[in-house]
Amino acid sequence: MADPKGFLKVTERELPKRRPVPIRLMDWKEVYEEGDPTQLRRQAGRCMDCGVPFCHQGCPLGNLIPEWNDLAWRGDGRQAIERLHATNNFPEFTGRLCPAPCESACVLGINQPAVTIKQVEVSIIDQAFANGWVDSHPPESLTGKTVAVVGSGPAGLAAAQQLTRAGHTVAVYERDDRIGGLLRYGIPDFKMEKRHIDARLKQMADEGTRFRAGVNIGVDISWDALRSRYDAVVIATGAMVPRDLPIPGRDLNGVHFAMDYLVQQNKAGAGDDVPGQIVAEDKHVVVLGGGDTGADCIGTAHRQGAASVTNLAIGTQPPTARTDAQPWPMTPTLFEVSSAHEEGGERQYLVSTVEFLGNESGEVRAIRVAETEFVDGRRVPKSGTEREIPADLVLLALGFTGPESHDLTAQLGLPFDGRGNVERSSDYATSEPGVFVAGDAGRGQSLIVWAIAEGRAAAAAVDKYLEGESDLPAPVRPTDRAIAL
Repeated sequence: MADPKGFLKVTERELPKRRPVPIRLMDWKEVYEEGDPTQLRRQAGRCMDCGVPFCHQGCPLGNLIPEWNDLAWRGDGRQAIERLHATNNFPEFTGRLCPAPCESACVLGINQPAVTIKQVEVSIIDQAFANGWVDSHPPESLTGKTVAVVGSGPAGLAAAQQLTRAGHTVAVYERDDRIGGLLRYGIPDFKMEKRHIDARLKQMADEGTRFRAGVNIGVDISWDALRSRYDAVVIATGAMVPRDLPIPGRDLNGVHFAMDYLVQQNKAGAGDDVPGQIVAEDKHVVVLGGGDTGADCIGTAHRQGAASVTNLAIGTQPPTARTDAQPWPMTPTLFEVSSAHEEGGERQYLVSTVEFLGNESGEVRAIRVAETEFVDGRRVPKSGTEREIPADLVLLALGFTGPESHDLTAQLGLPFDGRGNVERSSDYATSEPGVFVAGDAGRGQSLIVWAIAEGRAAAAAVDKYLEGESDLPAPVRPTDRAIAL
């Protein structure tokens, strides 16, 4: 454990400072200033001898959090990254993008601010990359078995790395022109610069994983043809079907899905020419949806020079502290101020969008909204409360409904469950022998940490299918859920 009295001596929760808003809006670099090693060790030392580390249960990966907190406090970064990599293939991703359910479950959080677990994690991996401690681990021998992983997001990459290290020959297929899935094209650079993806992909390539970008399975290669070429197939395509808002005016120019907007900016940021790019410059931007994707749109719009940014949510504003209905160690729903919210704009709650209003040219000019009221458990617009909000650009950040199903059903005959996800068994297997599913495609839209955990677990299931047994760790089952009491 870390300093036995650390949590008594240091009661304040400290995080690295964010760069000043006027400065960071001038670029697309990550928002945080460089961390202070002394502060980091002080915060890692707050990890207490809690007896039962509930952070293990809060983390779907089962990260060995007290162990690497202790090593970080002692200044042993080399051993810390070894313990971190023991359960997490990509801590540089989770350390930047995960909402940290481990911190909600931190025992210290009962009566003090929780340990800064996420910040310790990302500091450990950043130090490891900077010092050359992230080694490649190619297999000592090959099994002669081949696996295709379709989708290069966190679930697909985790499955691929595990299976490559087990000795299988693995090819990762991605329909986009670059590997990384939503890590590459869905996450703005100010949250995670893409050099972190490139560094990890180099390690994976050195280990033997093969990457096939620009190949759309189901179109360029049929699913059944892919299945016939490989001994096993892992479907890790994510849940990419966006939730729409079919109200009057939806077809007006200027109303777009959030992911279309974010992908275009990430392509432009990578140096690509993006004809007809959706941009917010000098526009009144309205973002519908109060989640992480909505916040990403807000930060992107600010950097593009929007005239104004308004964020609308249909529900009530979350509380700033735990309620009795969400006691420790549950992950509470809280009001959060992300870096994007700090940068400006207005957030409104209990707002229902009624109609998109256009001009004579067929472009959106405003949206008509009303106050949300609850009728028989449903959220509906309250009559008589209608008003207009100016809008030149509307971004729908309403979540996703599930994976694309047509080709999987038509070509492989795979059934989908009642939630719109690929149906699977307790070992991640589909109804087609040798075809497995991991991540959002089987789970539904979820967290990056769940995707990595499922990728690791699915890899163990594939390895067992191919070899009869497996030594690969399987941190979660498809039926697992976050902490609930």
